[in-house]
Amino acid sequence: MASNSHFLVLCLFFISSVICQVTEFISIDCGGTGNYTDPRTGLAWISDNGTIMNYGKSSEVEIPDENIQYRRRRDFPIDSRKYCYTLGTRERRRYLVRATFQYGSSGNEDAYPKFDLYLDATKWSTVVILDSSRVYVKEMIIRAPSSSVDVCICCATTGSPFISTLELRPLNLSMYATDFEDNFFLEVAARVNFGALSKDVIRYPDDPYDRIWDSDLEKRQNYLVGVAPGTVRINTSKYVDTRTREYPPVKVMQTAVVGTQGILSYRLNLDDFPANARAFAYFAEIEELGANETRKFKLQQPYFPDYSNAVVNIAENANGSHTLYEPSYMNVTLDFVLSFSFVKTRDSTQGPLLNAIEISKYLKIEPRTDSQDVIILNALRSMSAESAWTNEQGDPCVPAHWDWVNCTSTTPPRITKIALSGKNLRGEIPPEINSMETLTELWLDGNFLTGPIPGISDLVNLKIVHLENNKLSGQLPKYLGSLPNLQELYIQNNSFTGEVPSALLTGKVIINYEHNPGLHKEAGKKMHSKSILGISIGILAALLIVLIGSLLLLRNLQRKTSHKKTAVQGSSLRVSAKPSTAYSVSRGWHMMDEGVSYYIPLSELEEATNKFSKKIGRGSFGTVYYGQMKDGKEVAVKIMGDSTTNMTQQFVTEVALLSRIHHRNLVPLIGYCEEEHQRILVYEYMHNGTLRDHIHGSVNEKRLDWLARLQIAEDSAKDNCRT
Repeated sequence: MASNSHFLVLCLFFISSVICQVTEFISIDCGGTGNYTDPRTGLAWISDNGTIMNYGKSSEVEIPDENIQYRRRRDFPIDSRKYCYTLGTRERRRYLVRATFQYGSSGNEDAYPKFDLYLDATKWSTVVILDSSRVYVKEMIIRAPSSSVDVCICCATTGSPFISTLELRPLNLSMYATDFEDNFFLEVAARVNFGALSKDVIRYPDDPYDRIWDSDLEKRQNYLVGVAPGTVRINTSKYVDTRTREYPPVKVMQTAVVGTQGILSYRLNLDDFPANARAFAYFAEIEELGANETRKFKLQQPYFPDYSNAVVNIAENANGSHTLYEPSYMNVTLDFVLSFSFVKTRDSTQGPLLNAIEISKYLKIEPRTDSQDVIILNALRSMSAESAWTNEQGDPCVPAHWDWVNCTSTTPPRITKIALSGKNLRGEIPPEINSMETLTELWLDGNFLTGPIPGISDLVNLKIVHLENNKLSGQLPKYLGSLPNLQELYIQNNSFTGEVPSALLTGKVIINYEHNPGLHKEAGKKMHSKSILGISIGILAALLIVLIGSLLLLRNLQRKTSHKKTAVQGSSLRVSAKPSTAYSVSRGWHMMDEGVSYYIPLSELEEATNKFSKKIGRGSFGTVYYGQMKDGKEVAVKIMGDSTTNMTQQFVTEVALLSRIHHRNLVPLIGYCEEEHQRILVYEYMHNGTLRDHIHGSVNEKRLDWLARLQIAEDSAKDNCRT
């Protein structure tokens, strides 16, 4: 009586847990027109129409299966997008996820669909429809990586992608645990009920977890072939205790096949193999054996040393008859065509027995897009009431990226571009965007964004930023000019104030900051010193000759008197064997001991100026070009326009004078070149334009007032040269 009570308690506990499981079932009739209860199973089904799925269309099936849920299907467009269902889960709990497909349409077989099925970022399977009346079943056993999983359909190569049903079934805590579940899902390849009484599948309510057990009587192509001679089918009505780790249904364990001639042998095809797999064999002794009868056998094929050498004695291994024994093969390599056989041992009186098998493929879990990137994308989506783009489903990057983002091909994927121009965004730009280290383009123009530009100093890969036509305010951060790869910055038509950082105005960055009434270039006291440094090369040369030429001539006379040095004829200022022109610098002046600027070869200047491709001005001396030396120094390269004696004298004068003069208001002469009939002066490049620009500039530039002009003239007249 006590044992019966204990058994009753166990039954009640088991029934209670099963009821709890069923309440968590998710059963979606894809393309269905309404919710209903399946009279066969008593399970509730919900339609995906309008609430769960907003894409695709519901289509009526021409050759429907007898089950209600296969009367319609959901067809999706043939395009590059993915279409996803999101299923709520509990993180780290195991689930069975099942998708089914019945095309059910007559027509040309060449048009049958072929497309991909994904679970999150992991490719689950390629669905290939070969028989329009068949229900294709895809099952996956997972340990949920988060609070939801996405089942996505995409990438059709023929026909239109579609789906018939989608189901989620929570499992018992002990079921299908592996040592590899952190990195691998289990894709179910076969689940077979041997000795089945009919071709019907066994599932809920016979299986409380609603697994689908196929009948071994179903003889579709390459399913089960090669039955060994002497194979017989047996069954029992007695209860079989299946309260083991995997809880197979009692009804499945009540049937079996027996190899009366000492062998059981079958062959079946495994889709998506060869691969590493986890295999289960289910054994329950359901025959009444005599006292002297034994049933012992081994796995003969395929041969796995760790498993094939073990002898299976069902009653002994299971501690009695009508009790389940379920040995598992945790990690074995199986081929596409699986041939397996069990053979009795020599001391056994009975042939091998088999109730069921279950084979699952280890499927490597592919990482989803970086979680921090996804948080920011979701924050941006929440800032708009539009639905066309905010309802895009699944992972932002895999298997196809959302329309408004671009991604890297790295693992995990990262976001490289956000394109949300004119998407009715409202609010402030999320400050967390600074963590999107791979971002190269940010397009948020044409919205209703407010507040300042957040800190984005860590976005070192950022190249293009479009923030124009918003309601942004505050000052432009100084670090914008320090972003190493920034090429374009558009901030016009906002409410920014203060000064534009000078580093953004060097010409390296294309910037548009118009129509920000409170925003302007750096001005005031800073303008005075920077404008002096920006005086053009031609004006500087003329100003120098007029203001300090007489002083320099007097100094030369004094040096001639005191040192009485003679001119060095036929040599150049540089120590070089290169030929000089008819009137060299050294012939015009006695400068060998005067600290002349260094000589720069013509080849280096051609490389620095990209063969004199960027013209930045012209003066009385000649044309001025922009260049950048190998060490990164920016230079202005002035080429003498003609080789008349007067111009040559001017070249000699500038080299001689500027080599020895160091004045805070004069642009430094870096070097010169006298080669191949070319006379070239190389100055330090100044970014802020010429003195002429600041005296006669356009109305958009702030002109120098008279006090500033007087100060410039006074400073320039002072002789601060080194003695």
